[in-house]
This record gives sequence, C-alpha cells and structure tokens, in this order.
Amino acid sequence: MKEKSYKILNVLLTLAGVLFSGYMSSVKFFTTNCAFDEPCPLFLGYPACYFGFGLFVVMFIAALAGWSRLVLRIVSLGGICFAGYFVLQEIQRYRAGGSVGALVLPTCAYGLIFFTLIFAVSWIRPRA
Repeated sequence: MKEKSYKILNVLLTLAGVLFSGYMSSVKFFTTNCAFDEPCPLFLGYPACYFGFGLFVVMFIAALAGWSRLVLRIVSLGGICFAGYFVLQEIQRYRAGGSVGALVLPTCAYGLIFFTLIFAVSWIRPRA
C-alpha cells in the first residue's frame, strides 16, 4: 500500500468512527434517548458514546495531521478495551433476554469493529 493510500484509509476509517459515534452522541444529547432503540451504557455517569466520540475525534485529528502511527495504535487500543468492556456487558444482557434493538449488533460492537480496523491498519508499513 502506498503512503497516500494509507493516509486516506486512516482518515476514512477514523471519519467513519467520528460520524457513527457523533450521531449516537448527538441523538443522546439532544433527545435524552439512545439511538437505535438500545439502552445507553454509562461510563463515569455519562453515555459511553460520548467517550467513543472523543477517542474517534483524537484519532481523526491524528490521521488528518499525519501524526505518528503510534498515536493511532495507542488510542485505538484504548478504544478496543473500552468498547470491548461494553460489548461483554451487552452480550450478557442479550443472553438474559434483552433485545438487540434496530441493528444486527449492539452499537458498541460497531465501535469495537472500527477501533479494531484502525488498530490493524496502523501496523501496515506503507511504501513510499
């Protein structure tokens, strides 16, 4: 993969995360309801999507500015741990008879997928 393609891929993946978590955060902020008919997991008393949004914004800025891949690795690894924790909670809730909501997977699972993709791409060594 060439350097330019690598940078574009990072920007697009992080932008997708910003848009997805930004949508969920804005729905929660402006309506006090969670998007997609799901219960909103809380972290430190605030919706988890707010923290996910912050992590994706940091990675988007890093990708846009062309900062070190180390920034993307560290932040995305933190996001994997963060989203993974909530995915485990959601799996337990679904096993106890909870509903999935409007999406096939819980929303935190989509965040986990984005964080994992960004982490994986950060390990690619682009050609000049």
